[in-house]
Order: sequence, then structure tokens, then C-alpha cells
Amino acid sequence: MLLLNNVHDLANNYFDTAVKHRRHLHANPELSFEEENTAKYIQTVLEENKVSYKANIAGHGIVALIEGKNPASKTIALRGDMDALPITEINEVPYKSTKKGLMHACGHDAHTSSLLGAAHILSKLKNDFEGTVKLIFQPAEEKFPGGASLMIKEGVLKNPTPSGIIGQHVLPELASGLVGFRSGIFMASADEITLIVKGKGGHAAQPHKFIDTILMTSQIIVALQQVVSRRANPNIPTVVSFGHIETDGYYNIIPSTATVLGTFRTMDEKWRFEAHEIIKEIAHQTAASFGGSVEVNINVGYPFLINDETLTNAATEHAKEYMPEGKVVEVDIRMGAEDFSYYTHHTKGCFYRLGTGNEALNTTNGLHTPNFNIDESALKTGMGLMSWLALRALGNG
Repeated sequence: MLLLNNVHDLANNYFDTAVKHRRHLHANPELSFEEENTAKYIQTVLEENKVSYKANIAGHGIVALIEGKNPASKTIALRGDMDALPITEINEVPYKSTKKGLMHACGHDAHTSSLLGAAHILSKLKNDFEGTVKLIFQPAEEKFPGGASLMIKEGVLKNPTPSGIIGQHVLPELASGLVGFRSGIFMASADEITLIVKGKGGHAAQPHKFIDTILMTSQIIVALQQVVSRRANPNIPTVVSFGHIETDGYYNIIPSTATVLGTFRTMDEKWRFEAHEIIKEIAHQTAASFGGSVEVNINVGYPFLINDETLTNAATEHAKEYMPEGKVVEVDIRMGAEDFSYYTHHTKGCFYRLGTGNEALNTTNGLHTPNFNIDESALKTGMGLMSWLALRALGNG
């Protein structure tokens, strides 16, 4: 009980500083693989808290260690991502992005600030707990191949090897003051589909003389919906969506080529790669039936995210110890993707949701939108709960 109270007290004491960190990062966003100044800021804060770290991992990644008593006994990792998005912010707030066309529209500024807060709390308590907490400040979550995969390749899960890893992500649909957990399969894999459809262009008034690329493209898109409706096991969540079509045609011009961009998402690795071949087969056969052709390129992205049941169920119960009654809820699976998934295929993982929605503060707008914002009171929960979950995972408390 004493350790729990200490975590709460330190989270309260450090709250204003966490808000300051978040607002600085929000005003100064940097894109994936370009987080140089963000990394420098994090290093400065770690040095102020006398936390040892290694920098320049997988680009601008940072790994810090907070060692308690008997540090070799067990290690748990906490992860926060730190890259922004190419979105122009429309919020009129004092900490609005100062960089045109760049914005923290996915809450990574909050994730980094929460992890810095956890660094502060845990460093103050290092004489009161056993084991080691590894803090992973990760670049490039938003861009393939994902900073997580690169950090893993550079040994982030070694020396020392953590028994598991815990991460959190803001969720504007979830009210501030709540946190959401789900064990098992949680988020989808994400692959990028590029179709280059080739026909024979010409005057739209004489379609019989040409191979209509627009019609062929439309039929390919419609046919590919069969991957979900007729080829996928109904028990495996699957999504095929297309979001971009580009041609050089016009009102009265049938183009010779069309480029189509889309995404394929699912929650089963075997079916995932079977579906890739089905997508290619359907696209090629449909194009051939028109006398045209198509190039199909599938860029394999993040795998599905699976929350280890033992770690996640325990974390859920530990969250109930930390949070007021009724503030820990179960959340649904999501077809969005997260490169935290890479960690969960290498070690036990727990990825949970931090509620940041508050209608009165207009913070219920969706992720990746120009008016996304958070209820900053959630930072107190974010840094305190991460600290408590780490301590409990190490067997303290």
C-alpha cells in the first residue's frame, strides 16, 4: 500500500511538468525517422532525473534503464513512441504546432510525456523496488518498416532481456479517467496494396476501339471485395479497402493506366499471406478478362498485435488496484495497426488504451485528424499507471 500511495503522490507532483513536456513536444513535432530534436529533449529530461540511457538506436531511439535493488532479478520494458504525422493542425491552442503541415495527431507526444513521467517516478522509487525497468523511447511508429522492428534488430530486447513489454496508446473515444485492456489478439496486421492497371486509352466516344482502364479498375476493386465476403474464414477479422485512384484521363478521355492504393488487414498470419496470393490472382484474372493487365505490389507491413493473456490479465488486475473503482474496462479488437505488434511477436506484450476523451474540452475528435487533442489530465493516469504496472510486473507492491 505504501508503494502504491507513493506512485500516486509522485504522479500528482510531476503532473504539471508532464504537461509542460507534452506541450513542448506538441508544438515541435517531427516526422518518422526525423525525431532528432525530440530525442535531444528526452535525453535532457533523463539527465535531469539522473537516468542512464543509450541514444541513437535505430535512428533517434533511446533506451534508458532504471535499476532498483537486485537489478538482475527481473526486467520489464515500457515503450513510448515519439513521431508525428504530416497533418496541418487546426486547433487554436497555445501549444499549437509551430511546423506547418506537421502535427502530433496520434498522441505520441502524450506517450512520450507519460514515459518521461514514469522515468521520474521510478527513479525516485529505485531504492524501494526490486528489478530493472527498461524505458524504450521509440522513433517511427507511423512509417514502414516501423521503428519497433528496427530497434529489435539492434538489440532493444536484450542486455537485459525483459520478461515482457507494456505500452499504452491514447483513445479519444474512451473518456478521460478510464483505461481499457484486452487480452489475446487485439490489433490487425497492415499491408499496403498498389495496383497499376493497364489498358488502351483513347477517345471516350469510341469505347469499342479501346480497353477501358476505368471500367477494368472498377471491376477489379469490386472483385477484390470477394476476398473478405467469400474467401476469408468468417471467424478471422479481415478488411480490404481502397483509398486512392489516380489516372491521366478526363471527361472524354479513357486513360491507358490507373494506379490504385489500398490496404489489407487481418489477424491471422497464415491467412494473411494466403490472401496476398488470392488478391494477385483475382486482380490478374479480372484484368485479363478485359484484355488488359495489372501489376500487383503488396508491401508487407506490421504483423497483428497479440496481448499475452498472462501478462495482460495480471496488468488488468493491477490497473484495478491503481485506478478508482469502475475505471478499468474491456475494449474491443481494432482493425487499426501498431508497430508495437513486433514486440509482441518476440516477447510477452501488453498494449492498453488510455482514455483522453472529454466533450467539454473538445478532445473526442479521432486520431489522425487535424483537430485531435487530449484531455491533459490523462497524463497523470498515463505516467502513474505505467509506473505501477512495471512495479507490479517485477513482483513489487
